[in-house]
Amino acid sequence: MADDHSQSHSHDHGSELSEMDARVKALETILTEKGYVDPAALDQIVEAFETRIGPKNGARIVARAWVDLEFKRRLLADATAAANSLGYVSPVGSHLIAVENTPTVHNLVVCTLCSCYPWEVLGLPPVWYKSAPYRSRAVIEPRRVLAEFGMTLPSETEIRIWDSTAETRFLVIPMRPRDTEGWSEERLAELVTRDSMIGAGLARSAHQAAAK
Repeated sequence: MADDHSQSHSHDHGSELSEMDARVKALETILTEKGYVDPAALDQIVEAFETRIGPKNGARIVARAWVDLEFKRRLLADATAAANSLGYVSPVGSHLIAVENTPTVHNLVVCTLCSCYPWEVLGLPPVWYKSAPYRSRAVIEPRRVLAEFGMTLPSETEIRIWDSTAETRFLVIPMRPRDTEGWSEERLAELVTRDSMIGAGLARSAHQAAAK
């Protein structure tokens, strides 16, 4: 289990909300009460960045890795530099590490002590990623957690847990779906989901894409 990085967190872990989260929540409450902010509009903005806008950056990175073996080699060797070359990670952003799923190894990302997340390539973290149950159970019983996400892996598949920190974030390269030979990067990127880049899901199949 690859959780060597878990000791380098420097956040306040005494409560579910970090100090910054609490301040943002308080500011949101004040602005809402004064009528300056519409909570429904905020929810729509958050949902867009969480599920549509943000993950598209990571999806393009994964799609490039699927079709360009040299880029994938560079991504696995130095994900920050490779992603920066496509313009998706701030030069002053966190150190990004890419890990690749294979038929025998499945990678799952968690942040056990808070909710560190590669927002530069995946957008805003989903609510479940920040929840205490996921952060603890993903390490203790990852196979069961994945099953609850709808993923039943073969018993012989090794599950590797990667613990994000304030300095180190992870991007999972999901396995390329079958029957996608000859597809363009743009078409392949549509198969890459946010959850598949965390390891909590698989990329969409060609059949699912056709049915969409």
